[in-house]
Amino acid sequence: MRNNFNYIAVEGPIGAGKTSLTRLLSRQLGGQMLLEDPDSNPFLERFYQNKEKFALATQLNFFLRRVEQIDEMVQMKLFDSVTVADFLLEKDPIFAKLNLSDDEFNLYRKIYDYLKPGAPVPELVIYLQASPTKLINRVKSRGKIYEKQITKDYLVLVFQEYQRFFHAYDRSPLLIVNSDNLNFVDSTRHFEMLYERILGMRGPREFFGFAD
Repeated sequence: MRNNFNYIAVEGPIGAGKTSLTRLLSRQLGGQMLLEDPDSNPFLERFYQNKEKFALATQLNFFLRRVEQIDEMVQMKLFDSVTVADFLLEKDPIFAKLNLSDDEFNLYRKIYDYLKPGAPVPELVIYLQASPTKLINRVKSRGKIYEKQITKDYLVLVFQEYQRFFHAYDRSPLLIVNSDNLNFVDSTRHFEMLYERILGMRGPREFFGFAD
């Protein structure tokens, strides 16, 4: 596993479980974690209260923090060992496209293209799919105050944009996981099944689904 996948990125929409899986994989592999930590974004709560006013500040804060983290990892050569991240920088424009006005998106895109670091390409990307209904249920169960403003309609848009993005994604081997019926946090068996599927990854694009 270490020889095949030094850098793994776990992705998925809000509530898909990407941070939980990142923690579990990092612990299993004895590797480094690279977490986006949305709670540290000072604009996020205000964004959910007033998207038009705070969308650009929120988006740029996330992007600049991710660039900073990746640059630090590159300088310390930590990508030479096992690193598991709960974000893929290339997906950053998904939320920008959804939330910014045309003028704001054009500005964001210029900053994105100028500052995007030459980060290593992950040896594996794990895309956690989940239905909008499952996503909204998981978001509500987390109990974060600012996430109470998230609507199912918004999550449907996020879900659709992720589907479009990963339909065309081909920079890394991609494992698409339907996580509707997976509970890898509370079920050791579910995590072990997923882990074995990751170990068995052979092709450039594979799928994993589970019905309990």
